[in-house]
Amino acid sequence: MPSVAFQTLGCKVNQYDTQAMLECFTRAGYEVRAFDAPADVYVVNTCTVTGTGDRKSMNAVRRARRRNPSADIVIAGCLAQRDGEKLLPTGARLIIGANHRAEVVALLETAQREQRQIVAVGDILRVPFEPLSISGDAGHTRAMMKIQEGCDRYCTYCIIPYVRGGIRSRALSDVREEAARLCAAGYRELVLTGIHLTSYGRDLGDVTLADAVEAAAASGVERLRLGSLEPVVATPAFIERMRAIPALCPQFHLALQSGSDAVLRRMRRRYTTAEFLAAAERLQAAFPGCALTTDVITGFPGETEADFEASCRFVERVGFARIHVFPYSARTGTPAAAMPDQVPRAEREERARALIRVGQATARAWAEGQLGRVRPVLIEESENGIGRGHTPEYAAALVPGATPGALVSARLESWDGEAFIASTP
Repeated sequence: MPSVAFQTLGCKVNQYDTQAMLECFTRAGYEVRAFDAPADVYVVNTCTVTGTGDRKSMNAVRRARRRNPSADIVIAGCLAQRDGEKLLPTGARLIIGANHRAEVVALLETAQREQRQIVAVGDILRVPFEPLSISGDAGHTRAMMKIQEGCDRYCTYCIIPYVRGGIRSRALSDVREEAARLCAAGYRELVLTGIHLTSYGRDLGDVTLADAVEAAAASGVERLRLGSLEPVVATPAFIERMRAIPALCPQFHLALQSGSDAVLRRMRRRYTTAEFLAAAERLQAAFPGCALTTDVITGFPGETEADFEASCRFVERVGFARIHVFPYSARTGTPAAAMPDQVPRAEREERARALIRVGQATARAWAEGQLGRVRPVLIEESENGIGRGHTPEYAAALVPGATPGALVSARLESWDGEAFIASTP
């Protein structure tokens, strides 16, 4: 039996794509192995959002080659879509971009049979939603569900529209069917994800993200979580529909990127800090105790010290439960890479460290507001008699005596900076 191993870099969409390709291989009779084990085929699903993503992706390819010099390597995902034939010197048997993933086994076996390299990277600007699907998410209680692909926002710093293509949405009937299948397979939580989830349905006519959430909820799944959102989605009408879904997890990831209006304009983000704050406050009012999480870029071209301080104060004002901080990474071909007033790398990284400290303070303040609450914790793993899982707010919690797969009520007693220490009431 031939064997295959996977390494996934980047976002939740990539995690879904990896699972879909994994199932293609298992249906074809391949044994799935860990990436650090010997295998006949290694699939590296790459990320190119930042320079760090590029480096990690290529390091994974080199590790696979060292592990088994005679193995066939498949380079998939965003870096593959971006660089295509430039990756041929890696010796990869198959280079497959942001489409054709459902054909990964057939393409690989053609390349093997003909003893050649294949580059399956094509136009992604006007293609339909690729019909990938999964029946599970091996080893997890939570399953990703990709319902949207592509982006047409063209923020000045972002390479993603160039490597993922235009907006494509999954049909509502497919959303219903996959959610029902995953729920029947025993998954207790589904995460709806996409490259630009807020745009779901714009290519389908009179369909919106709220329709997709309701379609997934109809499966009867116990928990339903949303991926990254733009603040513009959090209208009163959208929030009212979300409040009517008992399974919806009160954790909302609103992408901020900067707390300075001047920087947001240069980024070509389509909201102001006032609009973002209004969206955040609507969610906090509708879902008391909810967790708001976000991404912030430091050192964007032209970001002054005053702009950076504005970002810090804005993060404090919103009171995010968690923030992900990224020093600006220039992506060749994006408008921002050619902008004047590039911030030196050392300054970008120092600002990132400072903002991380601000985020740690807001995370602690949010966590302290949760203490004493009894929350359902979905246990994902257990070690030495202590179960580890997440609350609906996606806060990590340690629960004595809890076993993987269980959904237990737990009182949040204390916070250690990373997880709640909980007890069973």
